[in-house]
Parts: sequence; C-alpha cells; structure tokens
Amino acid sequence: MTSELSYLAATLVLALVQILLPAFARTREFGLDWNAGPRDATPETKSRLTGRLQRAQANLFETLPLFIGAVLIAHAADRTGALTSLGAALYFWARVAYIPLYALGVPYIRSLVWLVSLAGLVLCLLALFIRV
Repeated sequence: MTSELSYLAATLVLALVQILLPAFARTREFGLDWNAGPRDATPETKSRLTGRLQRAQANLFETLPLFIGAVLIAHAADRTGALTSLGAALYFWARVAYIPLYALGVPYIRSLVWLVSLAGLVLCLLALFIRV
C-alpha cells in the first residue's frame, strides 16, 4: 500500500474518532436516556467542549471528500509521488493536531494548522495536474 493510501486509511480512522468524540460528549451532557431515545428534540449544547468537538468534526467533513478524491484519483492515475506523499502526510497530521487545538479553544494556531491541512490537500490536487 502506498503512503498516500495509508494516510487515507488513517484519516478515515481519524474521522471515526471525530464522530465518537462529540457523540460521547453529547451523551455525557444530555444523558444516556437521551442517547438511547429517538432524539426528537435535541437540546442546545451548553458545554463548550461538546460544541467545539462538533464543529471540529464538521470542519473535517468539509474537506474529507476532497482529500479522498484527490488521493484515489492520484493513485488510480499513477500520479503519486513527492507531492502526494507530502500532501497526504501534511493533511493527516494537521487534522490530528487540529482536534485538541479546537477542543481547547486555541485561536490563531488552530487556524494556521487548518491552513497546513489545506496546503496538504492542495499538494495532492496539484499532483493530478503536474508531475514532479
């Protein structure tokens, strides 16, 4: 398996973790009965941490389809190389760093880390059009 596909697989595991983190936080906040019930009326979250984990998850899911597409197209078109390898690594590790930064409410650095993940995505996309 290429490093790009390995990072893609790791990113999917990270996405699963980011589904579970806010789910556990909501259960802790609203209770097990709410979680096991039909959730017809979901109360507004009062916990900053729960809200931050939900927003961090949504943020990942905004770019994840693009990352998946870029890595799979690069792999299928035999366009993997230095750009995609670096891009996939940057995207994954920046997304890992983003979670605690967002959860702790760290400004500016969180935004810089997001830009690093975006740069990784751009490198993967760029590899589809140029060969390095």
